[in-house]
Order: sequence, then structure tokens, then C-alpha cells
Amino acid sequence: MGWHEEPLVGFDLETTGTEPLEARIVTAAVIGVEGGEPVRHRAWLADPGIRIPAQASAIHGISSERAAAEGRPVREVADEIADALVGYWRQGVPVVAYNAAFDLTLLSAELRRHGLPSLAERLGGAGTGPVIDPYTIDRAVDRYRKGKRTLEAVCGEYGVVLDGAHEAGADALAAVRVARAIAARHPEVAALAPGELHDRQIDWYAQWAENFQSFLRKKGDPEAVVDPRWPLRALAPRVPSAS
Repeated sequence: MGWHEEPLVGFDLETTGTEPLEARIVTAAVIGVEGGEPVRHRAWLADPGIRIPAQASAIHGISSERAAAEGRPVREVADEIADALVGYWRQGVPVVAYNAAFDLTLLSAELRRHGLPSLAERLGGAGTGPVIDPYTIDRAVDRYRKGKRTLEAVCGEYGVVLDGAHEAGADALAAVRVARAIAARHPEVAALAPGELHDRQIDWYAQWAENFQSFLRKKGDPEAVVDPRWPLRALAPRVPSAS
């Protein structure tokens, strides 16, 4: 039995923006999945402490007013999300996140911003993972396929139904189902142990970053830099919590 037939947990954030070191958590979901079906579902609505830009609200449907009225302090939400993920990793359950370098970096930046223990600290200094990122895997195993690599597009490629795109719970569940579908189509991916797959993704992501950086520089941006680190980018220095 491959990893894709074992329990997995889906993770997704909806946020205030697209820069993971600056954006803040608005909604989040952590969903335990067995046999492709959700068996445990935790969801959060956070008050990010800043205005939610209109373009972000248009995507995920959460206004600043609703987040302030109904959301919990983002510090508490980030702390609980981190504990939930670490709890699964301690049980040996891989965390599936579509474009994990965004979600896990953003979560880690929130932890740093609020003076909370990092994921690694919660794991006793162990590396964060295993993480399974269908975005990184699909890009590596089907490198030359034309078209977009958004979650919606990749769901279409692998025959996964995505109900409610940009709703954290729907996206988290879809990410798990896409990961399972990729493994079913590509036996070489299914044959890897989760830790081995995690390490392969580090290499695949770094190779993609190098190629994309070269592409950007050839297209007229000679100083373009694409961070090659996965699943966590470098964070800013820790600052004392304002809370």
C-alpha cells in the first residue's frame, strides 16, 4: 500500500495577499482524510489585525468587517493551526498542501510575528514534514504539459471535483485528492515513502526555481531572484510580540 492510500491531512490558508512573508491569515482548514474522504475537519476564521484588501476579499469572500466581528485573534489561530499540523506529523501523517511553500511559509511568518514557537521548535528541533505538495509534484512529473497549474486547473487534469474554490476546507480536501490522483497515475511517485518524496520535492522545487529565475532574467529582469527553498522560505528575524 502506497502513501496515497494511507491517512493524509489537507491544509490550506486563505489570506490577505500573495506575499507569504507579509500577508496574514484570514481563514484556514486542516482536514484529516482517509480513503479520499474527510474524517476530521478543523476550520478557523481569524481577525488578521489589518485591513483585508478588496481584491483578496473578492477571492475568498471574507471582508475586513466580518473578520473583525467574527474572527478570533490571528495569534491564537496561528498557534492552534501549528499545533494541529505538528500533532499529525508526530503521528507520522503527511501534510498535503497545494503550493506548500506559500502556506507553510506564511504560517511560519505569523508564528514569528507573534513570538510563538516555530514548527521546528514544536517538533523538538526536527525538520518540518513530511509535506506533500501536489503543485510541486505535478510540475516535476508532467513538466511539459501546457496550461495553468492552479488548483482548479490541476483538479480538472486529474478528474478531481473542486466544490467551492478558495474556501479553505474545499481547497484542502481537493489538494489531498489531487495528490492521491497524481500517485495513482505515476507509480514512481506512489512507490516513494513519504520522507523520500519530501526530499525529492526539495530537489524538484529547487530545480524549478533555478529554471524560472533563469527565464525571468532572460526576459529582461537581470536581478530576478526566485527562492529555491521548500517547503519553508527564509523568515525575517523574530521580533517581540505586540500582543
